[in-house]
Amino acid sequence: MTLTFEAKHTLGKFVLDAAFTSHRGVTALFGRSGSGKTSIIRIIAGLSRPDQGRVVFDGDVLVDTRKGIFVPKHKRCFGYVFQEGRLFPHLTVQQNLNYGRWFTPTSRRSDDLSKIVDLLGIGAILDRRPGKLSGGEKQRVAIGRALLSSPRMLLMDEPLAALDDTRKIEILPYLEALRDEMNIPIIYVSHSVSEVARLADRVIVMSEGKVAMVGTAADVLSQTSISIATDRREAGSLVEGKVVNYDPKHKLTTIGFRTSKIYVSGTEVAVGKRVRVHILAKDVMLSTIRPEQLSALNILEGTVSAITFESGTADVQVDCQGTIILSRITELSCGRLGLRPGMLVFAIIKTVALEPH
Repeated sequence: MTLTFEAKHTLGKFVLDAAFTSHRGVTALFGRSGSGKTSIIRIIAGLSRPDQGRVVFDGDVLVDTRKGIFVPKHKRCFGYVFQEGRLFPHLTVQQNLNYGRWFTPTSRRSDDLSKIVDLLGIGAILDRRPGKLSGGEKQRVAIGRALLSSPRMLLMDEPLAALDDTRKIEILPYLEALRDEMNIPIIYVSHSVSEVARLADRVIVMSEGKVAMVGTAADVLSQTSISIATDRREAGSLVEGKVVNYDPKHKLTTIGFRTSKIYVSGTEVAVGKRVRVHILAKDVMLSTIRPEQLSALNILEGTVSAITFESGTADVQVDCQGTIILSRITELSCGRLGLRPGMLVFAIIKTVALEPH
């Protein structure tokens, strides 16, 4: 299933001028607030009509301003999950879920109620009303309601933005299960590197109404220029690998990728499982000689492939035999080490975040 999007639209002083295609899996629209992400998803959903553009999904023309085509939102058969749950307060969770099915043609109605309830872990709260639910529970119910409308595609507009960190951690595994078990393409809007690193297959970076970058999550999130789209503190590397060993005595998981290995403590993941390792640039130190007598377990040898400078800092890309690791150090340290492209260095990784995928 392919989505082709082209649109130009003016909202006050803001101008959206974007074009891209997306396929199965999770496509993240990623960027700072005000970059045009929500404008795009509203046009896809049929909540906004672009000044100029064409939107095609799975061969069906939804928008073509030149031909005067604009399919109403209720005929597009897309599910939409907003930042806040928007549940009906006078209905129970069960009734809110059923609401998603009432307006779906009988021939298209989902028979997966029990599967979706289990998938989202909401079986114990079916008789409650929204006022008795936590923020994470409300969002899970909202996602379930959207799924029970038998959508051809699911549109998620920063579904975790209104939740605190505890609730985000609570709901992310359910979003992973949704991605892995439901054969529905998802457009996921976010400005959070950690969410995109964990969920997305493909990333479209938005900046000032335009598409700034497109690629796989690993390729995009490992670029130093990703900081144009988000908080520079979140810049880093996303590398994909496979669990090759788990040491129960020391509670260490070994992740193999290309010709290198990384050790992650305190996380038990099944051997053979594909995972992503998210390494923040600020958590990587550099040395020009092989370090000894350090507590750090992860020390990778590589060569400097690129250096960029901004605001007194240096972003150093290190090519570790095909795996790119990004390190953010001060410009002073870069000068003292005499770093330059092609130079042999050792990347010392202080902290690693494991993202099951």
